[in-house]
Amino acid sequence: MPPPARRFVHRPRFAVDSKFLPRGSCSVLLWLCSLLAVAAGEVVPRMLLLDGALAGEAIVAVGERGTILRSTDRAQTWRSVAAPTRATLTGVSFAPDGRQGWAVGHDAIILATVDGGLTWSRQFQGESLQDSFLDVVAIDGTHAIAVGAYGLFLTTADGGRNWERQPAVAGDFHLNRITRGPTGTLYLAGESGTLLRSRDSGRTWNPIPTPYEGSFYGIAPISNSTLLAYGLRGHAYRSIDDGAHWDLIAVPEPVMLATAASTSGTVIWFAGQARTLLTSRDGGKTMVKSDGAPATAIAELVPLAPGLLLAFGEAGVTRLELPVGVVASSPR
Repeated sequence: MPPPARRFVHRPRFAVDSKFLPRGSCSVLLWLCSLLAVAAGEVVPRMLLLDGALAGEAIVAVGERGTILRSTDRAQTWRSVAAPTRATLTGVSFAPDGRQGWAVGHDAIILATVDGGLTWSRQFQGESLQDSFLDVVAIDGTHAIAVGAYGLFLTTADGGRNWERQPAVAGDFHLNRITRGPTGTLYLAGESGTLLRSRDSGRTWNPIPTPYEGSFYGIAPISNSTLLAYGLRGHAYRSIDDGAHWDLIAVPEPVMLATAASTSGTVIWFAGQARTLLTSRDGGKTMVKSDGAPATAIAELVPLAPGLLLAFGEAGVTRLELPVGVVASSPR
């Protein structure tokens, strides 16, 4: 059985089922043509991308077959960056300085960069290639946490020279997404209703009372005490007391919600399943359908500028225009 990728199946986060990866010589040829086009400065990449992050003024995206792309013109054009792996990359994150960053993925791989994503080196490879990382967060230039399938949880405090495996939760539940709140609190979402909180940069974790026993794909901390938790089949919840109590959010359709982006703390965008783009304009109390939802699945939303979100997923990169006057800010 192939290892799970992020966010496209019923398991981790938005994990990519193998049916979404290129198969056969024709599919591989199309993928290679897409990669060559990006290397030449293609305007819109059209390969499977699973995550994106800001690296200072640049944007870095990762995806299938070790794809790493970088844009320095606000996502107008993209360039391919050499990667020391062909494993599918599922997550990427940069420290506040925009230079030190990490990318994670299949084959228990962790890559590192010290120049904002221009060059990458292989920093960690697990003993079992069946292990899959699903997300990573760079807390600062020396401290990062990588999480993944079957309870995989590794942390570094020395810039990646050493990675230590730690048990964040009992059992082998998939850990799908790790996010950081405005005051530095970390939140972890996973299978079987798993919600965790850390107030000490990930050294210790405490369970958050869960309103749902299924899969969570993320927690979006939109203020010091307001959290939004979302997951499978349209399950979404809102807490105004940092997870002590939860209220169910009515979702227009029972669709998978894989990612969220906050705009000014009151406007929140949710995406995931194909043709799904939901908006909340009251801090997550209610959700409505939004126009312009892509016809393909979205793995990640990254606010780029006032009036612009980038959606990474099956269609590569899609630019989503926001209403005038709405300013986007990421909950990650």
